[in-house]
Parts: sequence; C-alpha cells; structure tokens
Amino acid sequence: MFINAHVIGVDGEEWAYNEGCLSIPKIREDILRCEEVTVEYVDENFEPHVSTFHGISGRIIQHEYDHIEGKLFIDYLKPLKRKLLKSKLDDITKGRISVDYKMSFPR
Repeated sequence: MFINAHVIGVDGEEWAYNEGCLSIPKIREDILRCEEVTVEYVDENFEPHVSTFHGISGRIIQHEYDHIEGKLFIDYLKPLKRKLLKSKLDDITKGRISVDYKMSFPR
C-alpha cells in the first residue's frame, strides 16, 4: 500500500506497451514509458519507504500516478493520433458507450 506516494525518478529505456484505461473504455494505444520508476511513500504503519519498480509493475505505477497528477494515457499521444480518436473520445464524454461496469458522466 502506498500512502502519499511521490515519483522521485524514472530511468531506463523507454518501451512501448498497448495501454488502456477504465476511464477511457475501448481505446488502447501504444504508449512509451521508462522501464523503471522510483517511488517514495509511507506504508499503512506510516513507515517511510523508497522502492524501485521495473517492467510492467513500473508501468502500472506510472499510469496510476499520472491519474493523481491529472494526466491520462491519451495525453502522451501525438496531436494527429488524438485528432483521429476525437469522435470516439467525444462519444465517451457524452456517455454514448456501452461498458460492463458503472460509469458516470457530467450532465
């Protein structure tokens, strides 16, 4: 469990992985991220830790940390690619999508 987590560094080669997100259903794109991330945090006993995560674990932590920072995986896409996805993103924003989990949309 990470409490008050802060990414203090990313390192290694960037590698592409086809990411998706429950917040943006039915859209997946290759996203480049560094192969490792170092995180400073406290655990459930408020003991401080600094840990480095590699590979898919590091990628997941970077993806989830981006949410804390107000960033989504589509923010890493080049402008042309985002433009090509615009109609799909608009449909998601307007709630015109069917998923197997509960989603709420602004009115």
